[in-house]
Parts: sequence; C-alpha cells; structure tokens
Amino acid sequence: MYDLKRIVENPESFDKALINRNFRPMSSVILNLDSEKREVMTELQRLQSRRNEISLLVANGREKGVDTSTLEQESANLKLIIPTLEKKESVLAGELEDLLLTIPNIPLADVPIGADEKTNVCMRTVGKHPQFDFQPKPHYDIGESLGMIDFQTAVKISGSRFTILRDQISNLERALKNFMLDTHTREFGYTEISVPFLVNAECLYSTGQLPKFSKDLFVTVDGRWLIPTAEVPLTNMVREMIIPLEDLPIRLTAYSPCFRSEAGAAGRDTRGMIRNHQFSKVELVSIIHPKKGEYELERMTEAAESILKKLGLSYRVMLLSTGDMGFSAEKTYDLEVWMPSSNTYREISSCSLCGQFQARRMRTRYNGVSERNFVSTLNGSGLAIGRTIAAILENYQLANGKVKIPDVLAPYMYGLKELSKNGW
Repeated sequence: MYDLKRIVENPESFDKALINRNFRPMSSVILNLDSEKREVMTELQRLQSRRNEISLLVANGREKGVDTSTLEQESANLKLIIPTLEKKESVLAGELEDLLLTIPNIPLADVPIGADEKTNVCMRTVGKHPQFDFQPKPHYDIGESLGMIDFQTAVKISGSRFTILRDQISNLERALKNFMLDTHTREFGYTEISVPFLVNAECLYSTGQLPKFSKDLFVTVDGRWLIPTAEVPLTNMVREMIIPLEDLPIRLTAYSPCFRSEAGAAGRDTRGMIRNHQFSKVELVSIIHPKKGEYELERMTEAAESILKKLGLSYRVMLLSTGDMGFSAEKTYDLEVWMPSSNTYREISSCSLCGQFQARRMRTRYNGVSERNFVSTLNGSGLAIGRTIAAILENYQLANGKVKIPDVLAPYMYGLKELSKNGW
C-alpha cells in the first residue's frame, strides 16, 4: 500500500520505479481516481453542511412563523442526493484501494535494475565446494537408496509434489528445526512463536499475498487459507496495533509447514524436495523503526547465513534485481546453497526488507514521544528445511552410499554420525 501524498508529489518517479519492476505506469490512473473521489467527498461535505444549515433555518423559521416550505423541499431533495454521493464515494474509495493492492512495492535506490534473475548481483561467495572422487548423486536418488525418502507413497496419499521422510532423515528434519530455532533465539535474540497454520484473508492482504497470488495458495471451504509461510501469521501479530517506540525492534521466529500450489511453476523441479506443495521452514520476522531497515536486513541475512556456515555448506549471497524481487519487497538478498549433482547454486533463503509497505496495509504504527509513523517490516527464511536436507545429502554424500551428518547436528541426532541403511 502506498502513501498517496508521495505519488502526488512525484508521479514520474513512481512510474519509473514501476517500470523497473516490469509493471505498467500507474500514477495517472491512481491520481485521476483519487481526484474524482476527492471531488465527490468535497461535494458530499458541502451538501451535508447545507443539510445541517437548512435544519437550523427550518427550526428557527417555524418558531417565528415563517414559511419554510422551500427549505423543506430542498432538504427533501438533499436526502435523495446525499445517499447517492455517499455510495459513489464508497465505490471510488474501494476501487482506489483495490487498485493500490495490486501494485508492487517500490525498490530502493541501490537495487539493481533488470528484467529477471539474470540481472541479480552476487555480493559474496562463502565456503568451498566439496570434492568427490565419484559422480555425486542428486538428493532424491540418495534418499531413495537409503530407503528414507518415499515419493511413491506420498503420490499415492496426496498426489505429486509431496514427500514422505522416514527414519533417520525424518529425524534429521526435526534436528534441523530445533538447531535453527536454537540458533536464532539464543544467538540472534528472536522470540520463538508457535503460529496457526490457517489464517483469514485479511492476513494475506496485509502481507501482500492477496489479491495478486491467490492461485498460488490453498483455501479451505470455510474461507480460511493455509499459510504459504509463517511470515503471514508472525507479521499479522502486530496488525492494527500502535506499538510504543521503546518496544521496537520486535524479532520473531517460527517453525511451520508451508503450503503452496506452485501454480506458476509447472514443469520446474518436479523431482525431489526443491519445489513441493508442502514443505517446512523456519521463518524470521522483524518489526522495526523505519530508519533501521537496511541495518536489520543485513542482520537478518547474517542470521540466515550463520545456519549455512555452521552446517559447513558453501553458498553465495545474491542481491535481487527489480525484476526478480518479491511483490512486497523493496530490497532482497537470496542465499543460494551449492548443489553438487547439478553443479549449481539453488535458493535456500530469501531475506526481504518491505519498508512500510505491509505496515500500511496492516495499519500498524509506532508511537514515540515526538513521532508517530508506520513501522517497517522484514521477513526471511532461516532456512527452508527441505532444501537444507537436500543440500546436506548432496554435499555430505559418501562413495559407499552413506551420508555424513554435519558435526553441529550431533547433539540433535543422538550422536549419529552417518545416515545409513544400517539403522541406529
């Protein structure tokens, strides 16, 4: 959502930013609709004022015995006109809000301009790629060979793009969840939250998934929506709140399953755990003073990076271009982990600064002694657990078919050092 005042003051800059995001210029449509709404509001206020004035004149006239029939007729006419204008004003306000809800956030000045992921900028590469004296296998072959990833049964139960984990890899998923939450809460000061996995539509409008991405979501018969990420319930915890300035920043983290229809991803990553309809993730959310956005984005990215460093996984940090950023973001870093079987990096985390974009939708402000304004919000993956499992299987695979477990996970895996068919 946008501050209309800023669009009025600099429509050219607004349109240029939208073009950079592969979106059509919208300032003229927005400003014309806003102008029409204001004209109706002005006329409505004038007529309402006149109605009140007539009411006093009629009352005084009757006391003095003056003929007030003309005024009474004018009042009767206004009773017909005013509701019509009220309805028109409401319709125009709704059209303007619906329009603004479809427009993506404006990127910050240092975001690279480009049409798609080809124009993303690599900020840094961390860690060394593992070296193998054999041909590394993809994670899905490794998991199936171990008998611990079962795609066929998942298809039988739920259809394509679902996964069943068994035995040690199922334990690995639980270990990663606890390891990530422990790191974010104990080392980075996030507060752990257990969130609902179903939310109402207003939550999704607030964070920007609706109305644009309705086809990417699952909705129940009673109108509630399965969360695509814990960002949605975590961010909405402060919806319609006025937060004391001294309570900022608020940093929250949660583990949750995530549900996405992947409507726009037909044919992509159909095998394995990279792009499923249901996957698990540890999410990070920050609610901050708007002047602290860039600092908090770097801090959140550091928190996500720390997981990859502790796991000993090679990765790179990408600054996304205007054409590759998410709808609500004004700046985003993607973390991409090295996947040996495909000899490439794959996204495992995305950390985004949303500025006041979501806060305006949520009507969430902070209140200080000398200032009151909308908060800023950030969200990031810390990390996607399914993709982390895939990365561990591929980077730590051994020639004998076993998989070494990263040392940092030992306390969470009951001392198990390798995934193997031999069991515990």
